[in-house]
Amino acid sequence: MNKIKISRAVWILSIVSLLTDVASEMLYPVMPIYLKSIGFSALLIGILEGFAEATAGFSKGYFGNLSDRLNKRVLFVRAGYFLSAISKPMLAAFTFPFWVFLSRGFDRFGKGIRTSARDSILSSESTPETKARVFGLHRAMDTAGAMIGPVAALVFLYFYPDSFVPLFLIAFVPGMLGVVLTYFIKDKVIEGPVSVSKKGFFSFLLYWKSSTKEYRKLVIGLLFFTLINSSDIFLLLLIKYIGYSNTEVIMVYIFYNLVYALVSYPVGILADRIGLKNVFTIGLIMFAIVYGGMALTPSLPVVFILFSVYGIYAASTESISKAWISNISQRQDVATAIGFYTSFGSLFTMLASVLAGFLWSTFNPSVTFAVSAVGAVVCVLYFRIIRFNKV
Repeated sequence: MNKIKISRAVWILSIVSLLTDVASEMLYPVMPIYLKSIGFSALLIGILEGFAEATAGFSKGYFGNLSDRLNKRVLFVRAGYFLSAISKPMLAAFTFPFWVFLSRGFDRFGKGIRTSARDSILSSESTPETKARVFGLHRAMDTAGAMIGPVAALVFLYFYPDSFVPLFLIAFVPGMLGVVLTYFIKDKVIEGPVSVSKKGFFSFLLYWKSSTKEYRKLVIGLLFFTLINSSDIFLLLLIKYIGYSNTEVIMVYIFYNLVYALVSYPVGILADRIGLKNVFTIGLIMFAIVYGGMALTPSLPVVFILFSVYGIYAASTESISKAWISNISQRQDVATAIGFYTSFGSLFTMLASVLAGFLWSTFNPSVTFAVSAVGAVVCVLYFRIIRFNKV
């Protein structure tokens, strides 16, 4: 693979992610509105999102390590996308909190099964010099789906206001189309012993001891940031809290995903050229600006400006962090390395979401966002002070 060629497997995985995100993001921007309508408080929404992320989290670590030990990727990718697809119609069945938690858990468990194996395939289909752009392309396609999904939801709700249940059923279709496409991907055999060969659900935790100092420094910084970065659902709740309509909430989310999708691949190319750490820390600065601005309860035009910045932040951090991890890991350990980080990342996201819900309910939304903005500044200082060899 040369520097500019994108492989067939990367394109297929990117299209699968696009279709899956069409399904998921049809529901994501209306979820806080729907949950409010069936009696969920801000704190309970925070607990739900935290539970969902925790479910995804620990399964990412286990199945990432299992993928490395079995030297298989596609099986986990296919199973994970399938579980996420069938979780959509489950939400249409009942509105009991237990069932909602179960449905969201199914969706996130599917994400946990597939994520590390999928990212390992992306890593194996790139070189250190092209890694950020490959992950950036995948993120761009994924986010394009996250833009198309809310547009579809907006059109549907325009003609059928507050008809949330049929929307959950419609979302099942693109999800299953994505599952079908996974049958066109083949596994590559990667030689070499894995660092963690023991079985057991928490065996992936042993990777921390065998990992490099470079990996540990990176993950510490990433996890600190995750701890102050709650679910995006709180951003959507804040827009609604300020007084804007359901349609405006969805339009802002669509605009954010449009910016995210458009800049992800160019940002990946930029990171390959000027360094992953440089682009990542620029993203953190943008995060601080957005959360600090949202704490001031801005007008709608300012909200759109902040969300454009938020789209650039997202493109500069999520795919870049995975590319960075895969660059400093052994090829046979990539799924375990990413799985370890994403597992704890999901756990910390759970804590961040619960904390955000607590601050929101106890004080006010501005406190929630101000705390995150300050935390992001601290994280920027960490990444600028700590020295990394591979950036």
